[in-house]
Amino acid sequence: MFNTIIESFRIKMVEHIRMTTESERRELIAKAGYNVFRLHSDDVLIDLLTDSGTGAMSAKQWAAIMRGDESYAGSPSFYRFEAAVQELMGFPLVIPTHQGRAAERILFSTMCKPGDIVPNNTHFDTTRANVEFTGAKAVDLPCLELADLSSEFPFKGNMDVEGLKKLFEKEGRERIPLVMITVTNNSGGGQPVSMANMREVAEICHAFDRPLYLDACRIAGNAYFIKLREPGYTGKLVRDIIREMCDLADGCTMSAKKDAIVNIGGFLATRNAELAQQEQTC
Repeated sequence: MFNTIIESFRIKMVEHIRMTTESERRELIAKAGYNVFRLHSDDVLIDLLTDSGTGAMSAKQWAAIMRGDESYAGSPSFYRFEAAVQELMGFPLVIPTHQGRAAERILFSTMCKPGDIVPNNTHFDTTRANVEFTGAKAVDLPCLELADLSSEFPFKGNMDVEGLKKLFEKEGRERIPLVMITVTNNSGGGQPVSMANMREVAEICHAFDRPLYLDACRIAGNAYFIKLREPGYTGKLVRDIIREMCDLADGCTMSAKKDAIVNIGGFLATRNAELAQQEQTC
């Protein structure tokens, strides 16, 4: 017996993809030195390099492009964007960027200096690069279950809470300008982080008087995993779970090219007005 699934949308546009043969693909990848970053995108039949900006935008999103105001300053497009972030995530100060890695660059170049340490459940590659560009050290503190391939633990993206506490005690709070949690843990296989784990991490950050930031590029997906897997959240809306996650944090970086399903864009958000002023002039 078959169940027919009907998608709740219409596809109004198609884009031609150049078909290639296996021998052509072998030749192209060899010429690129087996480095997928050196391939021409029009030679790629199925692009698995990234999930950034690869989704189809909605009719309303395309219409919003036509509404966009390209004024040099004071654009209503920005104020609509700012209000949406404030409403959904609760962070009062929003700095738009062209993508997430730009938000990371601004955040870490403002907050970090050589010799600092930035702990994370697992740093994404651009996050690590932006931390280490400042001369700081990126430290991964994944939970132990992440390395156990036979484990069915539902939140393998969690941070090692005891490891974070020991890092603070060993290195001292002065060397740790901020703590970051990546939701979901992309470099850890896209595994989700539980609300309970985020709450424990936030408590440690408060105890050592250090801000907690979210790498929020997959926050909607993480919130949905919490809804599915964490006791007490089954009946909650994803947007309410997102807000609860953000309420535990002092700010976030976000690539809007994933869960927000847009072709380009991102932002840096914070609750710290003095820090935001520094970041806006970075």
